Amino acid sequence: MRGCLLVTHHASRKMRPTTTTELQEIVKAGSHLLPRGGGSKPALSAPGGTAVPVDMTGLSGLLEYEPGEYTFTAYAGTAVRDIQHELAKNGQYLPFDPLLAAQGATLGGTIAANTSGSGRYRYGGVRDFILGVRFVDGYGRLIRGGGKVVKNAAGFDLPKFMVGSLGGFGILAEVSFKVFPAPPAYTTLRLVLANVAAAMEAIFSLVTRPLEMDALDVLVTNSGVDLFIRLGGLPEALPARAERLRQLLAPYSTAVETITDDAALWQAANDLAWAADAPLLVKVPVAPKRVVELDTAVIPHTTHRRYTAGGNVAWLAAHEAAPLDAALQELGLMGLALWGMGVRPYLGQQPPPTLLRRAAEALDPQGKFYRPCVMRDA
Repeated sequence: MRGCLLVTHHASRKMRPTTTTELQEIVKAGSHLLPRGGGSKPALSAPGGTAVPVDMTGLSGLLEYEPGEYTFTAYAGTAVRDIQHELAKNGQYLPFDPLLAAQGATLGGTIAANTSGSGRYRYGGVRDFILGVRFVDGYGRLIRGGGKVVKNAAGFDLPKFMVGSLGGFGILAEVSFKVFPAPPAYTTLRLVLANVAAAMEAIFSLVTRPLEMDALDVLVTNSGVDLFIRLGGLPEALPARAERLRQLLAPYSTAVETITDDAALWQAANDLAWAADAPLLVKVPVAPKRVVELDTAVIPHTTHRRYTAGGNVAWLAAHEAAPLDAALQELGLMGLALWGMGVRPYLGQQPPPTLLRRAAEALDPQGKFYRPCVMRDA
């Protein structure tokens, strides 16, 4: 079987550090360590083989927050929803829409799995907002990368390297992010379209225009194909902006719904509620021009599909991994499973080994961290 097998859960000793010193001691004494946050992505956090889980939820809390500087620093085990609550008190937020906040996702898990939501379309993903990290490497050293302010940037960009690392090269202890002021109001347009090809044609007609859309998602279910467009800004300006979109989209669909009270809609989207009943969920970075090709290939193997960030990221809900794995392999694409029992973390093409070996030699030559395979995706 092709590499990166993740086997079923087995009983193992659990550890829960509450300080960075305790975390260092755990790494020095342990082996095959797998950090685990809120458990919102079980395919990544459920230990397999010889993996020993390290419960990071004890290392949580906001360390520094400067609303005037639009930055904060917190322990990696801090729940995303707690940070969102604190930021909202000052009218601020994380624009990349961290996924699975309601399910207990942590800051460290969001970085390690590189899970950005629908807001990534306009503002960028996790790696565009992370400023600095402190992590424990395979020697048990506490390493700092980046800084706590936007202007602090020197040397190798360790914070961005840790995005998508799955805890394979070090365990995050502290993280620093920049934040944005939240828009005062939102409006969402929902279009019913004939198929995914029509949805992508509509998207291509919009992305070259200066429309400042906050989110641009396509949802494919048994009920049909919906295109969701979110606008954020001053409430008095939103109706005219929405009307302009309606006119531009008239050739593609006459079934257009305006949703002004859209908070619950997008919260559900970023909590992946549309895929909650599926036993397997896979994230696939993809070029928008290949979305139709991908969708056609995976239709027989999936239940629902969502294309976020204007078609740059595909989310595939399915029942079985094997046929989806084969389809992605045929397309030359790589998928990351967020949930699913007994599946490899990566389906389709596997990560290139050269970078992984070099990083492991520098940060974890003794194999302290569980590494079935690790990649850094889009």
